[in-house]
Amino acid sequence: MTNTMMLLLVLIPAFIIWSVIIYVVYLLIIALRKYIKSEPVRKEKEEYAKTLGGVIKKHRMKCQMTQEIVAETLGVSRQAVSKWENGSSDPSTTNLIALANLFDITPEEMLKEIR
Repeated sequence: MTNTMMLLLVLIPAFIIWSVIIYVVYLLIIALRKYIKSEPVRKEKEEYAKTLGGVIKKHRMKCQMTQEIVAETLGVSRQAVSKWENGSSDPSTTNLIALANLFDITPEEMLKEIR
């Protein structure tokens, strides 16, 4: 083997490894920039969790229930549950108590989470 071929056999794998490292660093930089830019969205979601609808959704997701399951259990439509979660309307006192019982918490605990 010639010296040129030996040099190529050493340099090509090193070049590939450095290329992969540079590409991974590049992807990390892009991901970090995207994460930093998404701060307003994260804050908005945090504020949303402070509404009654956000609290209902949080507990529903924690209990791994769909809106349809909650609606069937309470005897309301899935659209009603959706409206409660997005803040278009609020559940009646009876439904609020039923929601709290469904989520295995007290209505007072649910309402304390609202800020």
